[in-house]
Amino acid sequence: MTLSVGTRLGPYEIQAALGAGGMGEVYRARDARLNRDVALKILPELFAADPDRLARFQREAQLLASLNAEATGRHGPAHARGQLAGAVEEMT
Repeated sequence: MTLSVGTRLGPYEIQAALGAGGMGEVYRARDARLNRDVALKILPELFAADPDRLARFQREAQLLASLNAEATGRHGPAHARGQLAGAVEEMT
């Protein structure tokens, strides 16, 4: 799923595409609730529908969330809504 600048996902507004890889696409987004920039990682729809890949993505998000070092920024939980799954990381 490619997202356009200005697309809103809950409190997040897409500002720019940052990159793409094997586990999904990463976007710079603005968190309107907390007034901060975040990196938003979105899984491909096919992966979001696969329980094994979704579990792997959830484990990755949990691992990153456990790393509270200032250099890595704060990480939010992985989210799933229908065929869309993603995770949030504060941009530092």
